[in-house]
Amino acid sequence: MKILITGGAGFIGSAVVRLAMVRGHEVVNLDALTYAANLANVAEVADLPGYAFEQADIRDRAALDRILARHRPDAIMHLAAESHVDRSIDGPAAFIETNVIGTFNMLEAARAYWTAEGRPEGFRFHHISTDEVFGSLGETGQFTETTPYDPRSPYSASKAASDHLVRAWAETYGLPVVLTNCSNNYGPYHFPEKLVPVVILKALAGQPIPVYGDGGNVRDWLYVEDHADALLLVLEKGQLNRSYNIGGANEARNIDLVRTICAHMDDMNPAGAPHERLITFVTDRPGHDRRYAIDPTRIRDELGWRPSVTVEEGLRRTVAWYLENRDWWQPLLERDGVGKRLGAA
Repeated sequence: MKILITGGAGFIGSAVVRLAMVRGHEVVNLDALTYAANLANVAEVADLPGYAFEQADIRDRAALDRILARHRPDAIMHLAAESHVDRSIDGPAAFIETNVIGTFNMLEAARAYWTAEGRPEGFRFHHISTDEVFGSLGETGQFTETTPYDPRSPYSASKAASDHLVRAWAETYGLPVVLTNCSNNYGPYHFPEKLVPVVILKALAGQPIPVYGDGGNVRDWLYVEDHADALLLVLEKGQLNRSYNIGGANEARNIDLVRTICAHMDDMNPAGAPHERLITFVTDRPGHDRRYAIDPTRIRDELGWRPSVTVEEGLRRTVAWYLENRDWWQPLLERDGVGKRLGAA
């Protein structure tokens, strides 16, 4: 199968690119190479037969039309998005332009291409979204595929809008789509402004480790390579016009996650131990959702997927990867906004 993957130089997108190539698919990696993208993320597969890279912005409809006509993919996996909640608080316009207008352009380009190709039965448009569209949970309960949408940040609102567009294009135009909503990802190649890499790199530098509020916010943590596996499975075997929630079955409070990372740092970088002494509670961000949790029953029962990596093992692997790959993350610390407090408005 030839798959066009948008956002393939980003964190999750690059994991999908790497796994798809290993499994023998052809891949067209379409990425605008904005601040969080890095072609080093796919360097290990970039020279393999069947890989192609196209630098383009999903807001550029003409470019999308040219790329689809040139490569004629069998499927599209749409991951390109602005995804950092804190940045969405400071600058929501970019999130509307990329996540809403960009997705509209992708849908229209895909529809035109699919129609021109004679509406092939096997074509799929796989839209990758987030559990944040469902809002915030109380102390109990989990998000299912039928949970009402209740986004609380500019980021989650923009992703909710994109989900609605995808469903509308399926209903109105018959575009063959599948959707997925995932929990928080972590793992290798995670851009160093997100929680897990921030904790690792702050601990390594002996700097204060910022924890929002009281650290009691709960997330379901999903190892990125498990997520890539689930996404390819949904693309290949998911039921048309259906959504699947993908979770790691690894709920943890932020403060407990941070302490676990510190413990791994103590073990692997004992010179800085105990790293937990660096934890510093800071003012919470506006509208910070208290708890997310995914019910993965549908993808488990229909497709047989389960996460293979526990949060304990995944965090250990992730800490080891960052300690061994300074050449990857060191240059990224100079990019715009990295290391600064964002989203405190």
